[in-house]
Amino acid sequence: MSFDLSLVLFWCKKIVAAAIVPPLGPLLVIALGLALLRRRPRLGKALAWGGLVLNLLLVTPASVGLLLRPLEDTPPVTDEQLARAEAIVVVGAGKRIHAPEYGGETLNRLALERLRYAAVLARRSGLPVLVSGGAPTGTTPEANLMRDVLEREFGVPVRWVERASLDTRDNARYSAVHLQAAGVRRIALVTHAAHMPRSRAEFEAAGLEVIPAPTAWLGGRGANELVFDFLPGASSAYAGWYAVHEWVGRLAYRFSR
Repeated sequence: MSFDLSLVLFWCKKIVAAAIVPPLGPLLVIALGLALLRRRPRLGKALAWGGLVLNLLLVTPASVGLLLRPLEDTPPVTDEQLARAEAIVVVGAGKRIHAPEYGGETLNRLALERLRYAAVLARRSGLPVLVSGGAPTGTTPEANLMRDVLEREFGVPVRWVERASLDTRDNARYSAVHLQAAGVRRIALVTHAAHMPRSRAEFEAAGLEVIPAPTAWLGGRGANELVFDFLPGASSAYAGWYAVHEWVGRLAYRFSR
């Protein structure tokens, strides 16, 4: 098997990110604090308790909402905005390698949330669709799975399939090649609301005019959820992970320009 530097760097970034974002990040802080208790008891206690508090903050709806608010500040796309677009671009979000009920690999729920909304916009506008996602794991590029779902399950044709990307920056750069070759300069970009700031910045850096079409907000609350703002739960834990992942990604991209 040939050596692929881009794939190695991709997995290095994944490992570093996993050590920062919850649940592993706060646990490592706690573990470091416990390891220092004998030699540096004050520092050890501070780290252990700090890690515990950090973990609680990242699974509590009220505090997670504060992290998400600056990320999810893009409103839904309007029909007037959509009418200005020349194509719809859907950014991949991952897949499930073990999906025996589908006979192999399939898309994860994040990717399906994006595709569902892209299908709605495509039917509403009649715009051509580009799907973007490579194959850092498994053998099937994510974009192939995205195309199959859109065409077979949602009945929406896909014009361009970008299969080489490994991250958001790649999504933008490689998609721009397909689109600009077809004379497309203005796109409706479909991704999660929390991912939109980072995704939009990358697609604009690749030379495209972006009309944001965010979906799947993780923050916000309904009137009947007020009592649960300070009760940690599985949904808020997931939202906390996503929020930290996006903030870390934005920071990493800022220093890697």
